[in-house]
Amino acid sequence: MADDSRTASGEPDARTSGQDAPAASWPDQPSTDYEFLEAALAETGTEAFVHVGDRFDDDLRYLTRFSGPDRDYAFVFVGDAGDGDEPTTTLCAPALFEEQAEREFPGDEVRMAGVGDPAGERACTVLDDALGGDGTVLVPQGIPHDAAVYLERGGYELRSTSAVADGRAVKTDEELDCLRRVQRATARGMARAETILAESTPEGDELYWEGAPLSTERLRRQVNATLAGYGVRDAGNTVVGAGPSCADLHFTGIDDIAPGETVLLDISPRGPHGYYGDLTRTFVVDGDGGWERRAYVAVEAAQRAAFDELNAGAGVAASTVHEEAAAEIAAYGFSVGNEPGFTHGTGHGVGMSLHEAPSLRADDALQAGMVVTVEPGVYDSTQGGVRIEDLVVVTEDGYDVLAEYPTHIVPRKR
Repeated sequence: MADDSRTASGEPDARTSGQDAPAASWPDQPSTDYEFLEAALAETGTEAFVHVGDRFDDDLRYLTRFSGPDRDYAFVFVGDAGDGDEPTTTLCAPALFEEQAEREFPGDEVRMAGVGDPAGERACTVLDDALGGDGTVLVPQGIPHDAAVYLERGGYELRSTSAVADGRAVKTDEELDCLRRVQRATARGMARAETILAESTPEGDELYWEGAPLSTERLRRQVNATLAGYGVRDAGNTVVGAGPSCADLHFTGIDDIAPGETVLLDISPRGPHGYYGDLTRTFVVDGDGGWERRAYVAVEAAQRAAFDELNAGAGVAASTVHEEAAAEIAAYGFSVGNEPGFTHGTGHGVGMSLHEAPSLRADDALQAGMVVTVEPGVYDSTQGGVRIEDLVVVTEDGYDVLAEYPTHIVPRKR
């Protein structure tokens, strides 16, 4: 396993060193290598690639590294056209954002001409300058309809491509630095929650912490405050379930926390460069060792089985990781594919989106640099839910956990 006792800047990590201060400054903004677009154009015999969207489009943010605003803008990549010229990349930035675009965009040109025109029309202008109003252009499936209409009216044939999603699946060293830092901050949020649970005391049918009943919302607020202190935002993704609500995979509501029931925390904040963390642990305060203990043992065994499969490193089929985890769950007497039991896949890719390629249910071989969750779980809407999740990067000869965090059903002060 990787040694995650230090931050990307070389300073000791607060969680593992015992320090109680936020980590140092973030790594630099990752650049984007556009070679995958060159390869896509060459493979399809097309001349250019265009995408249009806003700050909420993760593909566009990956392509441009531009973090705003919530108005459409365009990215245009024009290939060498076989004439020996280098490919060019252009960001058609929105009005009032030229300075930010110049600072963040790693490509060739930030173009401000026509800022009052629709983004699709501005992309056409860039294509016209390079291609003269004729050619075939690759676009992602999610390009806005109006942008596609402008391109087609401009004389360009459109062809759909998954090149961006495929390119995002394998992370660079710069991206991994960002993911590690976000995951370390995520671990700090988990440590805060675990400490609060460890400090809580049963009083009748409720848990009390600092003189008041402990609810999922109260615990969530504590987690989110800790995340903010470490430079990441919760992005509305802090899941805290208690008892039956643990079987709701994305529960963000309010529920009282009682002694003896499972408390499931799935923390997945977003860092300043747009990359996510993802970490899940399940705890029980004052448990009696019943259903929750059996489920916990099964989930621990399933995660170990998945890790054993990942030990093969690059080249292992993603689906075999899921199959081994599911087989272990079944061996402990829990159903697979139904509720109660193991109701979801063992993992998914994480990067600029919280859920992206690859899926651990796919038959494709995993590649070095892919970042995936490993998160088996067992759920029963009448009992509770148990999930354990870690974020790992696939290497040539195995995997590395991006930020270690202990696994215990009984919470401890961290």
